[in-house]
Amino acid sequence: MTDRPNDEPLRTPLCDLLGCEAPVLLAGMGGVSRWELAAAVANAGGYGMLGMVREPIDLITREVTAMRAATDRPFAVNLIPAATEPQLLEAQIACCLDLGVTAFCFFWDVMPDVVARVKNAGCLVLHQVGTEAAARMAEAAGADVIIAQGIEAGGHVHGRSPAFGLAERILAGTDLPVVVSGGIATGEGLAAALAIGASGVQCGTAFLATEESFAHSYHKSRIVEATGEDTVLTDVFVLNWPKGAAVRVIGNSVTEGLKGNYLGHDPDSLLRETIAHDDDQPRLRFSTDSPLRTTTGDLEAMALYAGQGAGNIPDVVPAAARLNAMVAQARHILKGPVRNGFTAMS
Repeated sequence: MTDRPNDEPLRTPLCDLLGCEAPVLLAGMGGVSRWELAAAVANAGGYGMLGMVREPIDLITREVTAMRAATDRPFAVNLIPAATEPQLLEAQIACCLDLGVTAFCFFWDVMPDVVARVKNAGCLVLHQVGTEAAARMAEAAGADVIIAQGIEAGGHVHGRSPAFGLAERILAGTDLPVVVSGGIATGEGLAAALAIGASGVQCGTAFLATEESFAHSYHKSRIVEATGEDTVLTDVFVLNWPKGAAVRVIGNSVTEGLKGNYLGHDPDSLLRETIAHDDDQPRLRFSTDSPLRTTTGDLEAMALYAGQGAGNIPDVVPAAARLNAMVAQARHILKGPVRNGFTAMS
């Protein structure tokens, strides 16, 4: 982008819009991106998001309050309207607005009335999409930032296009800042995103495997051990979400039992069997719940979310260390003689 200062190749207009120093966004991972991780990313110069998907109002209140106590940096709250009961969603939004939350990130189906609800309150809206059509809908609804999620991403995956190809097509049709998400865990990925004209990147798996993440240590260790080839895209972990909602996970006993038939599962035909608990809350086989710090039970059979960038995550480190390494590598690349040598990933 031509309007970046020559001495800071990573500074994009997105940084000014969001109030961060580096164009690296923490994905709003439900259950995982709580205040400790979001604040660590924000304090290190990135942009923090609280993953509050379907969370009760008292937890949202505690998380936002704790986030504010841990950092004075701006942040967003991530909600997923299409996977949330309307009454709970309205209560979540009202709670966030009452708490003075100034930015929201939405995902899955674009719901213009929800976007308008928070825009009318003066909030920024980041919208993650998986298709060009959804990007156009999000922009028409009033989104300020488009996050282009590729099929390489861990967790819920909305589209089926590679991240960089999707981002390039969206960039060709919008003047909004576009963020690339999916399989990015290094500074090389960040530099490549900026080289195609994107305004930044969003990272989930790279920050899930950090000390501050609320994920269970078992989940973190599986990411460290995995490569991108160890992940599969499946809709078998679908309970609690709309039918057909695919996720990228590390292969486990559940996916092995599918014998290659990863997609096309009907939630109504799946067994409701409790395999784990979070405190007194049961966790079902085939649910979208991933193992958290508070989870006990058959962790191996749960959804172990991870993107195809898992092979670039060799250890569990503080979030600031991972962000700083990514930023330093990207800065070195973009200031060096090969800064224009990137090609879009496919």
